[in-house]
Amino acid sequence: MSNRRTVAVVGATGRLGEHVVRVLAERGHEVVAISRSAGVDIVTGEGLDKALTGVDVVIDTSGTPSADETVATEFFTAAAVNLHAAGARAGVELIVSVSILGIDASTGGYYRAKVAHEKALTAGPLPVRILRAAQFHEFVEPLVSWGRQGDTVRVPLMRTQLVAAAAVAEALVDLAEGPAPEPGAAAPFPEIAGPREENLAEAAELVYAARGEDVTVIEVSEEGTPDRELLENGAFVAGPATVLAGPTLQEWLAQA
Repeated sequence: MSNRRTVAVVGATGRLGEHVVRVLAERGHEVVAISRSAGVDIVTGEGLDKALTGVDVVIDTSGTPSADETVATEFFTAAAVNLHAAGARAGVELIVSVSILGIDASTGGYYRAKVAHEKALTAGPLPVRILRAAQFHEFVEPLVSWGRQGDTVRVPLMRTQLVAAAAVAEALVDLAEGPAPEPGAAAPFPEIAGPREENLAEAAELVYAARGEDVTVIEVSEEGTPDRELLENGAFVAGPATVLAGPTLQEWLAQA
């Protein structure tokens, strides 16, 4: 897609969405920012038809703060259905969305909700491209903050390959600029991750050190956590087909 297009960004004010908006603008595309603050609700569909009028491509970066599987599944499936319906009425050519690396074997929680999201998106009438990304650098601090008590932080054992949201945004825009899959074709899910594997506890130590906070990070294996074995055994790190993109977490922290 070499010509200037009109691209709607769902979740335009979020951590990933703001980078997507910037990349699109830098590449000369017209951006339609879709968010609740702009009067558009993708779950109820309110304002969506008007927002997608004249739009060529939708990039969906939306998310829900709830980790509850039922709540998150209801959010994502409703959003997918509404984006397809309103997009079809508006003549949208392609929906591009972001998902999570390594979730195929997920058995519960937020990751399982994202599997349901993928299925709802690919079941709709419009062509869809889905990018699976590793966890973002930007999510380390909020992800581990729940386990903080004073100067001690308990962090679940997790192998990951953290990636910068800005790199994911570039990859999403690349997909938006590329050809849509043929009707009925099962387009592969491209993957992106950071340049090196690390565990969440190490990442937390780097983040807190960069913030100048003297905290003790304790790594714990939590029985009963959905997908605990997947988290601990490397399901969420890069595979042979995964595109690796910098910067590393340390480089990102130095730039922040």
